[in-house]
Amino acid sequence: MRTVELLLDEAAELAVREAWKRLADAGLPSQARHRSPTNSPHLTLVACPELTAPIRWELAEAAAALPLPVRFTGLIRFERPTSVLAWALEYDAALAGLHRRVWETVASDSPPGTLNPFHEPGRWSPHVTLGRTRRAGAFSGRRIPGLLPRPPLTARLTTLRSFDTDTGALEVLAPPP
Repeated sequence: MRTVELLLDEAAELAVREAWKRLADAGLPSQARHRSPTNSPHLTLVACPELTAPIRWELAEAAAALPLPVRFTGLIRFERPTSVLAWALEYDAALAGLHRRVWETVASDSPPGTLNPFHEPGRWSPHVTLGRTRRAGAFSGRRIPGLLPRPPLTARLTTLRSFDTDTGALEVLAPPP
């Protein structure tokens, strides 16, 4: 499986890493526990079985929209097959446009039914994950908001990349020079 992700500017990345640390220090599920060198704060746009050459080319073209300013809107929780605690991002026109372009590019060359429906435009909730676990309700405590630093008010999405969940390989998808 391949993901297509956006990376945050340095200041926002440091703020997310501080939130990860505070969750871990409190004994809560945290992305800080993922020690892979490829683990970094990011915004997942879509996941797909593979990235063919035409998809890579189109995604690199889409990366020309970067850097893209975004606003954090606060804490959000998801209860899906996993419990997720995240900082939500405002779904403004610029982010929606980039997301739609990436989704349509990937969907155009992916077998039907292979894309995660939660990433589909109209259903996607832009967020940066702070912690994730299979334990239902792990983030329902009232102490969590007071435990975490405030998210940055604004940030910039700076880099489009793909992560291969099978091999751990990263690939930056950059516009042609």
